[in-house]
Amino acid sequence: MNRQQRLKLYDFQARAYNVGTVEQINDQWIFFDEETEEATMLDDFTHQEIEVFRLNRWKKGILGEPGKLYCGKEAVMLRDHDTIRMRKHLIYSLERLLDGVNDDAFFQFVTTLNSLNFSIYDCIYCYNHLSFLSDENRKDGVNFMVFDNQEQICNVQHHFCYFEKVNDRFEFTLNTGKRLVIEKMIS
Repeated sequence: MNRQQRLKLYDFQARAYNVGTVEQINDQWIFFDEETEEATMLDDFTHQEIEVFRLNRWKKGILGEPGKLYCGKEAVMLRDHDTIRMRKHLIYSLERLLDGVNDDAFFQFVTTLNSLNFSIYDCIYCYNHLSFLSDENRKDGVNFMVFDNQEQICNVQHHFCYFEKVNDRFEFTLNTGKRLVIEKMIS
C-alpha cells in the first residue's frame, strides 16, 4: 500500500469534511457549518483547498480572493447558499502514528475502526509514544487514542514492539463494554 492508497482510504472516511453553506453578508463571505451551526469568516480558509458542489458533483479548488475558487486555470465565483466542504485535519500525533505503522497494521486498524462506525477524523485524543522512540533500535510501548462519533466513545490501545519481529496489537474498547482485539505480526 503506497502513500496514494493510504490517502484514498482517508478520502472514504466518514466525517472527513466540514460541510456547510456560504453567504455573502456585508461584502464578507461567511461559512455556516451544517454540523455545528457555527459561522466562520471564509477568509480564514484563504489559500486552502475547498470544494464547491455544482452540477451534482464536487469541484475542487484553492480559495483565493474573497468568493473566488481557483480550479486549475479556471476561476469559479461562489454564490450565496453554495454548499462547500473542507477536509478536516487529523490530530498531529495521530497523523504521525498512522504514518509510522506498516501498511498491514494501518489497513487493519482503519478498517476495524470503520467497522465499529468510527472514523479516523473522530479522534479527540492521541498519545503517540512511538514518536519519542525514533532513535531507538528496539521500539516497544503503547499508544493511546480516544474516538468520539457523537453516539459512542471508543478507546484504542496500540501495543507495539518493533525489533526482530514487528508486532502491532490494537485493543478497541467501546463505552458500551464491547471489546475487540486485532494483532498483526510480521517476521
